[in-house]
Amino acid sequence: MSSAVPLNLGIARSSAPAPGGSGKRVLLAEPRGYCAGVDRAVETVERALEKHGAPIYVRKEIVHNRHVVETLSDRGVVFVDETDEVPEGSLLVFSAHGVSPAVHESAAERNLKTIDATCPLVTKVHQEAKRFARDDYDILLIGHEGHEEVEGTAGEAPDHVQLVDGPESVDAVTVRDESKVIWLSQTTLSVDETMATVARLREKFPLLQDPPSDDICYATQNRQVAVKAMAPECDLVIVVGSRNSSNSVRLVEVALGAGARASYLVDYAREIDTAWLDGVTTVGLTSGASVPEILVSGVIELLAEHGFHDVQPVTTANETLVFSLPRELRKPSNTGSPSNTGS
Repeated sequence: MSSAVPLNLGIARSSAPAPGGSGKRVLLAEPRGYCAGVDRAVETVERALEKHGAPIYVRKEIVHNRHVVETLSDRGVVFVDETDEVPEGSLLVFSAHGVSPAVHESAAERNLKTIDATCPLVTKVHQEAKRFARDDYDILLIGHEGHEEVEGTAGEAPDHVQLVDGPESVDAVTVRDESKVIWLSQTTLSVDETMATVARLREKFPLLQDPPSDDICYATQNRQVAVKAMAPECDLVIVVGSRNSSNSVRLVEVALGAGARASYLVDYAREIDTAWLDGVTTVGLTSGASVPEILVSGVIELLAEHGFHDVQPVTTANETLVFSLPRELRKPSNTGSPSNTGS
């Protein structure tokens, strides 16, 4: 399982290829792949299957990864868009992206048993939205329209939240009181683009307040930092991830912005066009925060078949954070058993 520590910016640069070798190499980003929130969400569904048996219903995709969703579907998980698609009294898991209070209410009306797999870092943003709405702030939520996480956060305080979808959206923003304005953000955005949006907002609203703590999650930031470290050395950066995964899409953008000559997003190794490798000596490889490592291994194997045998890690952080499972699925602890004191 993965987790976070503060960013270690002592970037390990790659060494030159060995004399006489093909010169072809892979720079492998570390960290990459599953974050603590995704690990928790996927394990939540797996434990629920073990405990309750199929079918288990999940609202939306548990995480934005095609392989994970297809694998769980094969095991009896039924993914639905809304609660009214779930038979009354059934078990429903809420995805890692979080849901609004209205969704909780709808589930209760259908007598659904629910397990909430929302990432704790998303829950933190929900709590911030509720707190500042209680204090009657205008909340400017930076994020992508239609993303489940944005819908869930905005649903906590719909009368106070305005969505700001990138710097170009700032001109349309209006507030009631410029002294009571705060920005929050979707957790999976590009750090650089988010700060560009904040800068535009601050030009318009000089008294704009920052969130109490960073909203963009540690894993999103760590993966972007690793890509920035290796991209200037790369002819090509391959990002493993699904197209509906915001953080995976951002990694492609970050790679190109940091100097990679080309960058592509793929779900599987088989989606790689080998023409991309023509004239390439250095390939950067990373994966989004909802991607299992087996998919990265498949890409490494394909690259090896084309002469890329030298795999060098580029490490910019170590992640150690682990989130507890929802209480409904935690194994009983023995800490409450009577101690043997003797006489």
